[in-house]
Amino acid sequence: AARIRGEKHLYIMFVEILPNTTGPIIVEATARFAYSIMTVASLGFLGVGLQPPTPDWGMMVIENKPIIEQAPWTVLFPALAIASLVIAISIFSDFVSKVLIHE
Repeated sequence: AARIRGEKHLYIMFVEILPNTTGPIIVEATARFAYSIMTVASLGFLGVGLQPPTPDWGMMVIENKPIIEQAPWTVLFPALAIASLVIAISIFSDFVSKVLIHE
């Protein structure tokens, strides 16, 4: 319809297309951010993530696994931090989806 009206290519890109793609792009970015946090934590758990002395929640879980019976909080708190951050990002992504996409 914009081409029939005689609009230029830049107008079509920035006024017609960009506003319709902003919401899905933001939702996809937040979902990928949550996925990347889980990937980094998983790699740290496997021992191929960040190297010590850089703190990593996945590495904290695996390092404290031998003492889980004496001090379960040393495994529980990093695992809860990973889970709560990923859940918070997912909830934020759902909120952004509702606000931007389903207006």
